[in-house]
Amino acid sequence: MSRPRKYTPELENIEIQLLLEGIARHYGFEFQDYATAPMRRRVWQSMRREKVRTISGLQEKLLHDYPAMERFLSAPPESALPCGPAFYVTFRKEVVPLLRTYPFVRIWHAGCRSAPELYTLAILLREEGLYEKSTIYATDVNEQTLKRVSDGIFPLATVPAYSALYEKSGGRASFTDYFSGGGRFGVFDQDLKRNIVFAQHNLATDSSFNEFNTILCRNVLSAYSDNLQARAHKVLYESLGLFGVLGLGPKESIHPSPKESCYAELDSTHRLYRKIR
Repeated sequence: MSRPRKYTPELENIEIQLLLEGIARHYGFEFQDYATAPMRRRVWQSMRREKVRTISGLQEKLLHDYPAMERFLSAPPESALPCGPAFYVTFRKEVVPLLRTYPFVRIWHAGCRSAPELYTLAILLREEGLYEKSTIYATDVNEQTLKRVSDGIFPLATVPAYSALYEKSGGRASFTDYFSGGGRFGVFDQDLKRNIVFAQHNLATDSSFNEFNTILCRNVLSAYSDNLQARAHKVLYESLGLFGVLGLGPKESIHPSPKESCYAELDSTHRLYRKIR
């Protein structure tokens, strides 16, 4: 009887490709064009979480246990500071004056996986007098992630970090004014959610669904291959109104957007671009 073949990177890649093909055929989630390294990390993290020893074992688990699939789709635990304070300072300086020129404001928060990041945006709009005429569309591929973000619950142990972020980002009151809670967890005020629409949307496969004055798509595209990034950029471009603002993550770029020449750079450090044609 022949001995089993040694587990190699090539064999690992085959198993990952089979896993992603199975997910696509069974659930309709297309991950084949995601960047290799981030997807490999997600697979191994999922294996540890689900207590399986092989990628084939993970495939069996995910295809037969939808809660396990939901956990696979979920983002890793959010950091204490999802965006640095300098980003919000720049947003107030460069973007808010533009938003004031519109009779109403539509903002798309694509790949929305952090409650503090979303509600910090809502707080900023309220303090700038824009919230009442604004609608924020918060989307993600994972329904469970959206529910967690919608709940607005966060550990109270992170309040000092959030308070420091709020103060350094130009906050005009106190961070504690915007949440309540006791014990271990706090919850953002429900009034902040009044003008937020939550919906599932897969930037990798779905099309544009509205026209927006601002789109924030931070730390989403870096997980995509170049081809998938180009496809996502096309959706973002088609969704952004003329002279609207696109905000990307610190390690992301307007390249390889097929419409790269249609943007003007507002702030290179914080990846803010304005659509000019």
